[in-house]
Amino acid sequence: MKQATQGWLSGFVGVVTFAGSLPATRIALQGFDPTFLTVARASIAGILGLLFLLLLKQPRPNASQIATLLLSAMGVVVGFPLLTAFALQYVTSAHCVVFVGVLPICTALFAALRGGERPSWPFWLFSLVGAALVMGYAALGVGEVSLIGDSLMLAAIVACGMGYAEGARLSRVLGGWQVICWSLVVSLPVMLPLLYVLWPSSFASVTTSAWLGLGYVSLFSMLFGFIFWYRGLALGGIAAVSQLQLIQPFIGFLLAAWLLQESISLTMLWVTLAAVLCVVGAKKFC
Repeated sequence: MKQATQGWLSGFVGVVTFAGSLPATRIALQGFDPTFLTVARASIAGILGLLFLLLLKQPRPNASQIATLLLSAMGVVVGFPLLTAFALQYVTSAHCVVFVGVLPICTALFAALRGGERPSWPFWLFSLVGAALVMGYAALGVGEVSLIGDSLMLAAIVACGMGYAEGARLSRVLGGWQVICWSLVVSLPVMLPLLYVLWPSSFASVTTSAWLGLGYVSLFSMLFGFIFWYRGLALGGIAAVSQLQLIQPFIGFLLAAWLLQESISLTMLWVTLAAVLCVVGAKKFC
């Protein structure tokens, strides 16, 4: 009981941390190019992750685990940060938050595919309805329609779902914080050279808020949030603790309104709520 409670608390901290990722990314984009921002946040977090692993003398993962870590890194270290950074150049962070409503379903789909589980047909029905709601919102969005931005967000959610599923699966063996640290480390051979190539000639025009945005996505979104999240999954169970993702969009709305003064429409709230209800139904039959 105590372990399960610790898992839920740790998972909650992770979800709250992730909820600030999109607003912080949008703030950071006021001073940084999307590609440089992605590479910089991965490099900063990767170096810190490497230090943690060395200081705590963690054993190296084996060959099969490295393959899984690479998939995790492709999803959460490269795919989601890069795709959302580009998407936020076309739509607001509040608009993007709507897509997060189907992230639990996407994560469950990848978990089913990779884990060999066979959910019942109601699970797939709820999943399809939830995805259709979000895609319908993207196609008929009130006051803010961007085929490029919405397509990038859909791709980002798919990448993140894959990364979550792979990381959660491996966390049972390696441990929660070790998984994200190793995922960051295996990306460093690519990220550090790119950081050198993409390094701007000057940072004179970068505002303090943009630096703070970079700091948040590097330290919290990319590293510490995952430490809490994967720890929560390992202690409380993947299926149970992943339910906490359902509150992430609503926290994201509050942060977008507070930090960026973005308007939150009733359509956004209703679509997100409907998608969350579909996730609840899908999880029931998972």
